[in-house]
Amino acid sequence: MDLEVNRWLTFIDERDDPEGGLPLRKVAVVAVLANPYAGSYVAGLEPLIQASAALGERMAEKAVEAMRPFEARGYGKGGVVGLNGEQEHANALLTTTFAEPLRARLGGGKAWIASMTKRAAPGVDIDIPVAHKDALYVRSLYDGVTVTLHDAPGPDEVAVIVALTNRGRLRARVGGLRPEDVKGADGLV
Repeated sequence: MDLEVNRWLTFIDERDDPEGGLPLRKVAVVAVLANPYAGSYVAGLEPLIQASAALGERMAEKAVEAMRPFEARGYGKGGVVGLNGEQEHANALLTTTFAEPLRARLGGGKAWIASMTKRAAPGVDIDIPVAHKDALYVRSLYDGVTVTLHDAPGPDEVAVIVALTNRGRLRARVGGLRPEDVKGADGLV
């Protein structure tokens, strides 16, 4: 199965650090796809899962480019399915098959990638949860990227989203593992 990308959207939000450190950059890349299963029930979603590998590679490339000159430290993913589809269609596009190219492009990614999916009409907001790419216990990277899809997804579309951040929240101070102490061995520490 080949996925038909109808359009690409890229969002960048950058805020200066009031204490003079690196700015906080949040990036979201959105691929708005034709949903091959819109309007019908399909028991086996394996073709969609397998096709998501190439999509993951393209999205990873675009997200890393949008993050420059910074390296990604945090990541998340999500999807919004148009009203003629099922939430499960977005979930099929966001499995490990989709995520492995992102992990490879980022040079790590030991931690699971937080995600959010839902069905909605155009104009929806979606909050993509973000956590550290190699260690979930880094609380300063517990964050999110809000994406507003003004005219997507159409009823027969799926919007797939990758979010990246380059650092923890500004003025984060609630404890947890510090980014410089990450071992990246098991996805937790």
